[in-house]
Amino acid sequence: TRNGKRTAEAAINIAVDLVNEGMITKEEAIMKVDANLLDQLLHPVFKEENLKKAQVVARGLAASPGAATGKIYFNSKDLKAAKEKGEKELILVRLDTSPEDIEAMLIAEGILTIHGGMTSHAAVVARGIGVCCVSGCSEILIDEENKTLTLKDGRVLKEGDYLSLNGSTGEVYAEHIEKTEKDITGNFSTFMSWVDMFRKLKVKANADTKKDALIAQRFEAEGIGLCRTEHMFFNEERIFNFRKMILSSTVEEREEHIKELLKYQRDDFKELLSSMPGKSVVIRLLDPPIHEFLPKQKEKIDKLAVSLNVKTEVLEEKIASLKEFNPMMGHRGSRLAVSFPEIARMQARAIIEALSEVEVPVDVQIMIPLTLEVKEYLFIKNIIDEEAKKVMEERGKELKYKVGTMIEVPRAVVLSREIGEKAEFFSYGTNDLTQMTFGMSRDDSSKFLDDYLNNNILSEDPFKHIDEKGVGQLIILSKELGRRANPNLELGICGEHGGDPESIEFFNKIGLDYVSCSPYRIPIAKLAAAQAEIKLKKENK
Repeated sequence: TRNGKRTAEAAINIAVDLVNEGMITKEEAIMKVDANLLDQLLHPVFKEENLKKAQVVARGLAASPGAATGKIYFNSKDLKAAKEKGEKELILVRLDTSPEDIEAMLIAEGILTIHGGMTSHAAVVARGIGVCCVSGCSEILIDEENKTLTLKDGRVLKEGDYLSLNGSTGEVYAEHIEKTEKDITGNFSTFMSWVDMFRKLKVKANADTKKDALIAQRFEAEGIGLCRTEHMFFNEERIFNFRKMILSSTVEEREEHIKELLKYQRDDFKELLSSMPGKSVVIRLLDPPIHEFLPKQKEKIDKLAVSLNVKTEVLEEKIASLKEFNPMMGHRGSRLAVSFPEIARMQARAIIEALSEVEVPVDVQIMIPLTLEVKEYLFIKNIIDEEAKKVMEERGKELKYKVGTMIEVPRAVVLSREIGEKAEFFSYGTNDLTQMTFGMSRDDSSKFLDDYLNNNILSEDPFKHIDEKGVGQLIILSKELGRRANPNLELGICGEHGGDPESIEFFNKIGLDYVSCSPYRIPIAKLAAAQAEIKLKKENK
């Protein structure tokens, strides 16, 4: 039986010992270890003796596992300044995060947000980069302007005070707690080799940088199932050029700034492709809403105005005009490529140029996000194919690549047969498919989802575990329609559900080819996939 109190290390050691002694089979050993427990082995944890004395002051959502302790900072600028002064343990506290916070998130020990659910910006980015995060912690009040945080017992913490976060439980402590790293032992490798013997579902990694790809390699990912190209623009210089491109007045101006971006993208893709010899790498074209890239701070707007040679007021008006009422359903994904084909053209060129320069064989798959119509898919695919052809002619090389799409809009589900005739693969973006099926924003749902769970209207948070009755049925429908048109259509999952054991059991049962998840969740996904397959075989006996 599974023991929830037992540590992952102990569970694996016992399972391996029992197999070595001939007491149980490898299958039984695999079924004995709780997949979610593996998180403990892959991230730092608090020292048990210190944790016993600590007092929980608030609870939020366990958005990204691990333990973090450090001084609190209420904005990215102050946190980066503290890091430059030599401070080591830093916690970023925000109402919610945006792409402007990425650099600070990368150097923070932990992230605490007051708003947002399990698939909010903070949660998704934190899981991807392996940083501890507690999100949706509405028990705490923060005043970002005055840089204070008020606990429910009335205590007020200010910038520089200590907080500790447990990203595996969602617990928050107003004190410094000692941490410890776990050793990944020889038994872990032995156990994972058994896991690979029994699973059918492939496990790939969501990876945007060489660092992510190296972690993915360490855990033996079977390729990259999602590279989010927008995450490659998040350092200061790149985002500055990206903003100039978005805010250009003419196509000619935009083309000029795009040339700058092409260099970054090509070099990044080259690094990423080189790190995955003989494996597949799925690169998604630009997806997020434009507004996420736009500057909010006055000094950044001023600097941009000078660089673009326009008045600050004119630029502010342009930024305001790009703001959307419902950005998640706004000008993003495939819609960006239709409005600004030059962006898709640049990305296609960067990918194919990178492919022509890598020394190793790689299966490159270019993915169009948010497709809602086959004509739209073909419009963007033609841009990719035309640009790829140009690069191949320029370089005198014949290069192979695939083009496919994300299925995350319910309309695309219904049209999967038509789209499947033209696409080489489908990847189900279950975060957005869940949002659009429920008509419920993933960033705002934490405000009312508890009411649905407490009143037994929903049994589970659909952003945590796949909603089998609704969203799951759409995936089954899309799979059947798509494979009817193209029996060789490769089908995968690249939403947050790709790293959730409960959801993986469902994806295995319906016969998908792979799941893709944060590099740190690969061992968890592999174990869940093996358990799902063992269970399925027993049921089908």
